[in-house]
Amino acid sequence: MDSTTQLTIRRTGTTTPARTSGSPAPPGSHEITHSGAHVYDPDRPAASLHLRAARVLEGNWTGTSTVPSHGLYPHQWSWDSAFIAIGLRHLSPLRAQTELETLLGAQWGDGRIPHIVFNPSVPLDAYFPSPDFWRSSTAGRAAGAPRTVQTSGIVQPPVHALAAWLVHQADPGLSRSRSFLSRMYPRLAAWHRYLLHRRDLGGGGLASVVHPWEQGMDNSPCWDAPLSRVTPAAARSFRRADLDHGSAEDRPTDLDYGRYVRLATDYRDGGYADGAGEFAVEDPAFNALLIASEHALAAIAQELGAAGTARHARAERLTAALVERLWDPAEGMFFCRDVYGGDARDGGESGAHGSERGSRSGALAPERRSAESSAHSTERRSRQSGAHASEQRSRAGALIPERSVAGLLPLILPALPRDIAATLVRTAGGPHFGLGGVARLAPSYDLTGHAFDPHRYWRGPAWFNTNWLLERGLRLHGEHGRAEELRAALLETADTSGFAEYVDPYTGEACGALGFSWTAALTLDLLHEPARADQADRSTQVVSHPGRRAFDKAQGTPPHTSHASHAPHTPHSSFETGAKGGDRG
Repeated sequence: MDSTTQLTIRRTGTTTPARTSGSPAPPGSHEITHSGAHVYDPDRPAASLHLRAARVLEGNWTGTSTVPSHGLYPHQWSWDSAFIAIGLRHLSPLRAQTELETLLGAQWGDGRIPHIVFNPSVPLDAYFPSPDFWRSSTAGRAAGAPRTVQTSGIVQPPVHALAAWLVHQADPGLSRSRSFLSRMYPRLAAWHRYLLHRRDLGGGGLASVVHPWEQGMDNSPCWDAPLSRVTPAAARSFRRADLDHGSAEDRPTDLDYGRYVRLATDYRDGGYADGAGEFAVEDPAFNALLIASEHALAAIAQELGAAGTARHARAERLTAALVERLWDPAEGMFFCRDVYGGDARDGGESGAHGSERGSRSGALAPERRSAESSAHSTERRSRQSGAHASEQRSRAGALIPERSVAGLLPLILPALPRDIAATLVRTAGGPHFGLGGVARLAPSYDLTGHAFDPHRYWRGPAWFNTNWLLERGLRLHGEHGRAEELRAALLETADTSGFAEYVDPYTGEACGALGFSWTAALTLDLLHEPARADQADRSTQVVSHPGRRAFDKAQGTPPHTSHASHAPHTPHSSFETGAKGGDRG
C-alpha cells in the first residue's frame, strides 16, 4: 500500500488508523470518523486525486527541496517553496519544515530571500538566467550573498512567514522539538525588515518590486508601461531555455525577455543595490502577502513567548497604506503603482496609457494628500534620513490602469475594511474576472482587457496559487458559498488538467508544465479543507501520524535531524542572535 494512503487529519488527541484499500467502506460513506478524527479514505472519489498529488510532490522532491517541475524549472523557487510547504504539511510536516529551512538557508546578509536557489548538479544550460549570469557570490558580496550556494539576486512575494506558521500548526509537537519557529523567526524578521526598509522606494510605506519576476506574475500587462522605458538586451546576448520545454505562444515574448535581462543585468552590475534601477512598482498582491505574513509573524512571536502586538499594529498600518496608495474606489479594486511614472497632479504621463492613468490617479489624489499618522511618520523617519526621505516622499508615481488578479488578492487581509472586501467580491464576480460565471477560475488578467490572452502565461490564464489565495480570502470574509464553489472548481481543474502550471480560464485546458508542484500541493491543502477550517482550534495539538512517518521513511527523509543537516550552508550569525521570542522587525 502506498504510504500516503495512511494519512489522517486529527481533530482530537486520538490517533485513528486509516482504512486500507482492502477493507469495506460503509455504504454511501465518503469519510470515516472515529473519536472525532477525519480519516483519509482511499476509496472515496477524492482519494485518487490525493494520491496523484502526493506522487507529483514525491517525483519533484530532490532530497532537500522541491522543484516546481524538473524540465522547465529544475531549481528551488522562493514562493513556489512556500506554497509547496503549505501542501506538504499534510503529507509530512518534517519535509515541509525542511523545504523552508533549505530556502532560508540561502538567505542573504541584508535579509533578502533570493527567488532562485540553484542546484549545482543541474547543467548551466538547463535554465536561463543561470548561476553564471547572476554571479551572486561575487556581485552580491556587499549585500551579504552566501558564498557556498549560488542564488539569483532578486526576490519573490513574501509568503514565507504564513507558510512557516501553517507548517508549525500541522504538527506543533514536532515543530517545538526541532525548534523550527525559533530558528525561522529571526530570518523571517530580517526578510520583512529588508522589504519594509530597503524597498520602500515610493516613500509611502509599501514595498516595491524592482523586476517583473519579483512579483511572480512575470509578463503581466501591468508591467508593459513601466517596461517601455527599459532598453532591451540584444537577443543574441542570451539564450532562452524555457522555449525548450514550452510553446512560444504560451510564454513571454522575446521583447519582454530582452527587457527582463536588461533589468537583471543592471541590478547585478550595481551590486544588487536597491533604488537605482529604472523599474519600481508597488504591487497590491506582493504587499498583501507581506501584510498577511506580518500577521503570521505576530502569531509566531506569540508562540515563542512575545506579545506580537507590535507586528499586528504594523500589519494594520500597512493595510491602511495599501488602501491609501493602491485602492481605486471608482474601479472597485486595487491597482499597481508605477513609482517612477508620471503623477497626474503634476500633469505627468508615463507609458502608453498615461491619460487613463492620470484620471485614475486623480481620483485618489485627495486620499494621497491626507496626512500620514504620526506613528507611521515616526517609523519611516527612523529608517530614512534628510534628503533621501524628502526624495522618497515626493514619489507619488501613478497607478497603472490594468486590471490584474493581483488587485483582488488583498482580500486575504483580516483588517481590510468591510466595504472594500465586499466590493472586491463583486469585482471578482463581475465581467472583468467572471468568477463563478463565465470563468472556471479567476483569470490572471482582465477578461475584457486589450492584452488578454487565455494561454500566454500571466496575461490571462488562471493560476492555482492566486485562486487558492482568493478562496482563502473569500472564506475569511464570510463568503463561504463562493469559497466552496471556487474550491470545487480548483479541485476539478487540478484533476482534469494533470496538475497543470496554469490553465485557460474559460475551458480549463492545461497550459505550461504538467505535474506542477504548487498545483499539487495546494490541491492537497484544499482536500484537507475540514482541517484548515478547524486549524485554529487544533494549533496546540500534535497531529503527526504513522502515515506521515511512513511517508518520511519511504521518501528518505530522516524522522528527526538537526537544522544543520538540511541547510546548504552555515546560517548567518546575525539572524540567530537575540531574536528568540522577539517582537521587533
